[in-house]
Amino acid sequence: MTDTTAVHALSARNLVKTYHEGGQTVEVLRDVSLHVDQGEMVAIVGASGSGKSTLLHMLGLLDEATSGTVLVNGESADGLNEAQRSRLRNRSLGFVYQFHHLLPEFSALDNVAMPLIVRREKRGAAREQAQIVLEQVGLAARIDHYPGQLSGGERQRVALARALVTRPSCVLADEPTGNLDRYTAESMFDLLVQVNREFGTAFAIVTHDPALAALAHRQLSMDKGRLVDPETPPLTPA
Repeated sequence: MTDTTAVHALSARNLVKTYHEGGQTVEVLRDVSLHVDQGEMVAIVGASGSGKSTLLHMLGLLDEATSGTVLVNGESADGLNEAQRSRLRNRSLGFVYQFHHLLPEFSALDNVAMPLIVRREKRGAAREQAQIVLEQVGLAARIDHYPGQLSGGERQRVALARALVTRPSCVLADEPTGNLDRYTAESMFDLLVQVNREFGTAFAIVTHDPALAALAHRQLSMDKGRLVDPETPPLTPA
């Protein structure tokens, strides 16, 4: 199913997520609707426990909402089985987390190539694309190094390269600088902005960091599972 009225990089309509614990129903997301335009950087902020990370999991098709719809490039995830959701996720979305989740037994090059190999592309072609992206994030000299041989900032750059190697429409980032010192975090901020400007990659970023949130074209605030002032008009992407 395709949304012909407006094709956003990523959008959600009326998302609700509830859990049942100890005979009680806990509402984590309450009727959340939002969109991320092509080439736009959106920051999602809010207190711990406000539902930010749960929302990102729903947007990334990593978990299913109790009700509501997620659309990726206008394509609805409604009714898709797990294999279909995985294909849509791998084709159009990238992910960066607070912890890099790199595979320690693989080099930076092979970590970045992995999403393409999962996509069944030939290993040689996947490694060529991985090298290009690693060069773009400033790691040309580190492609053969293993995660244990890299600094925290370098590992996070490898994780960003891995998210970008499939040329996704949107990258979802969950506290991407939360495990970095201030100097390294600022360098990562600059890189995210550079990627957004040069490649037109959209970003949906969950963050506690006001400095990172201030770089976004829009900030969305969550409180107790709801978006606060969700109709704030977007700035023109830089």
